[in-house]
Amino acid sequence: MDLKAVKTFHRIVALGGFNRAAEELNYAQSTVTMQIQKLESELGVRLIERGKTFQLTEAGRLFHEQSAHIVKDVEQLQGTMKELLSGEAGHLRLGVVEPIASYRLPEILASFLRDYPNIRVSVTISSSPQLNEQVLRGDLDMAICSPPQLGAGLYYEPLLTEHFIVLMPEDHPLASRELVTPADLRGHRLLITQADCPYRRKLEMIMQEPGGPPMDAMEIGSMAALKFYVQSGLGAALVPLTVLQPAPAGTVIRPFKGNAVNITCGYVCRSAEYPPRLAASRLYEALQRGLPQAEAEETSEAIRRNA
Repeated sequence: MDLKAVKTFHRIVALGGFNRAAEELNYAQSTVTMQIQKLESELGVRLIERGKTFQLTEAGRLFHEQSAHIVKDVEQLQGTMKELLSGEAGHLRLGVVEPIASYRLPEILASFLRDYPNIRVSVTISSSPQLNEQVLRGDLDMAICSPPQLGAGLYYEPLLTEHFIVLMPEDHPLASRELVTPADLRGHRLLITQADCPYRRKLEMIMQEPGGPPMDAMEIGSMAALKFYVQSGLGAALVPLTVLQPAPAGTVIRPFKGNAVNITCGYVCRSAEYPPRLAASRLYEALQRGLPQAEAEETSEAIRRNA
């Protein structure tokens, strides 16, 4: 069945005649007549009575009623395809690590979806190794996480650096220090993240002194949750500035000597899919703008508070 002819039939009914439909559709009247004749031939019934006044047959009334949703669905689908090709519609699967997922991304996505209401975004929160693997498998379109291994078939673009400081209970033995070093933390319980977290691996390299005692550590599965465990007096933790807006009551913040524990995060996608296209390019641009801007604002606020 020719969908163009079905749409023409509906315009004839809506406008009450062949001539008006031909004018609106910018067709010759003979073209409109031929479309309806072909449609009637395919259906094996007459849809429109031939005469001076416009009138549908019983079959025509039934066909008009039953095919209305088809015309509506086709028009909606055509509109969606146009938006898809212009990058204004689609479904994107985004993976993000903590604490970016909880503290930076919501505001960026809220602004993005106001600009592109027909783009759907699904967010997966996991560790960097898991997100890199999911992007590589095609389960995610993109991710914001730590760099993948070289030669993994993934494109990586750094976007921001998570700056870490020491958070501890206000009655902690190190609370009187103006600056905390790795040596200072040895002998005190340190709250750390799960084993596959890049931050934890860097921290263990810094803290484990060859031939020295093992690190007294308590594993907490969520980077965003660390501050609440510190607040409960369970130990000290190195946490990103991001999660301390503000710091929990009963805790103090101290700078950590050196920046070796800081973590750079960025945009990850499959190498073959860079540069991103269509809706993915819109979200990529929003993340490019939003994440560095959030980092700059956070750093400025930290400097202001410590001034």
